Amino acid sequence: MEVAYVLINCELGKEETVIENLKHLDSVKEVHGTFGAYDIIAKVEHAEKEKLREVIIWSIRKMENIRSTLTLMGIEGQN
Repeated sequence: MEVAYVLINCELGKEETVIENLKHLDSVKEVHGTFGAYDIIAKVEHAEKEKLREVIIWSIRKMENIRSTLTLMGIEGQN
């Protein structure tokens, strides 16, 4: 299973809306609002690395009210 953590900055006041939208994506396994430099962190999983990349690029990064993201990919064998 391929895993990525996506750190998200969204439009001011839209955190709850973005969290609810992320929860509807099958590959998003966990979503949490955060304090600090980022507003939200999402754990994203998929069996195939290419499909994981597509979910992040085409479903998450293009989502309304998301300003920017930083994606951290898990290293296979270091879990």
